[in-house]
Amino acid sequence: MADFHINPADGLQFGMYTLGDHLPNPHTGERVSAGERIREFVDYAKAAEQAGFDVFSVGESHQEYFASQAHAVILGAIAEGTSKIRISSTSTILSTSDPVRVYENFATLDLLSEGRAEVVAGRASRIGLFELLGYDVRDYEELFEEKFDLLLQINREEVVNWKGQFRAELKDAQVLPRPQRGSLPIWRAVGGAPGSAIKAGLAGAPMVMAHLGGPVAAFQQTIDAYRHAAEHGGHDPATLPVATAGFLYVADSTQEALRELYPHVNEGMIRTNGRGMSKQLFAQSADPRSIVNIGSPQEVIEKILYQHEAYGHQRFYGQIDFGGVPYKNVMKNIELIGEEVIPAVKKYTAKKEKTQA
Repeated sequence: MADFHINPADGLQFGMYTLGDHLPNPHTGERVSAGERIREFVDYAKAAEQAGFDVFSVGESHQEYFASQAHAVILGAIAEGTSKIRISSTSTILSTSDPVRVYENFATLDLLSEGRAEVVAGRASRIGLFELLGYDVRDYEELFEEKFDLLLQINREEVVNWKGQFRAELKDAQVLPRPQRGSLPIWRAVGGAPGSAIKAGLAGAPMVMAHLGGPVAAFQQTIDAYRHAAEHGGHDPATLPVATAGFLYVADSTQEALRELYPHVNEGMIRTNGRGMSKQLFAQSADPRSIVNIGSPQEVIEKILYQHEAYGHQRFYGQIDFGGVPYKNVMKNIELIGEEVIPAVKKYTAKKEKTQA
């Protein structure tokens, strides 16, 4: 694995992510062009860097209402337009990708960005890409596990010998280029259930836990299972970063934030997943114990601090732009989060180094 360390003295890292969706505004029915939407991602990354975010990530999807099929290309444009912010996939769908090509792409991105690239490897939540890219969805689990293991091996070894079920054998294969520091931070994306988290822990891979909603306590089992599995696998859990990822939206009050964001989330869920989200379920996000960070800046600060106290995680990714949220609203959110939320959260989560007596 990459020697990847998040300094606790800097406090909780803040990320912004986009799934790369390309959806109409539910209020107007209007949709920007694909080219404009892709340029929005680059603008958001530039604004996030200026606002003090630590990382920006772009998802990969291969279906209608998405514009990020070539997410590594978009990240390349972001690398050229920024200088400090880390750049990552929201998740690279490894099940339907060749790990050699993924590594070549992200190692190149790392060199282009002078050491700022990361990979979040995930399985597909939308399975239409299996047929599109020539894979059998019945091999869903096996494809990912085999390819994730290979990706980790490529990251460890410059010359690879490997044999599996779904890809041609590698014999003394040299995978180039190599990243700036010799290896990449490779995270494993997991949902709320502990099964995938356990596999991430056993592999000693940093974990990104994505969520749509629910109480903070409901996800504690997944976090604990990950750290126990890491220890069982011979890894020190204290050296393995954990990230959470979910909706982030701020307004003058929680009710205003819910009112502004709900139509976008509901419409986005209908168009990309086939069913919407009820207002009643979405309204539960107002609970201070909810894992969904929607509300006034102060309420969001308190929520994130509550989550950090429970999980002891090192990074949070916020999704601000889902469901046709207008460009100006996203940019306003980035600015407000940078001015009010990020400094407060970092202040209260930064761990000071103990001095010798």
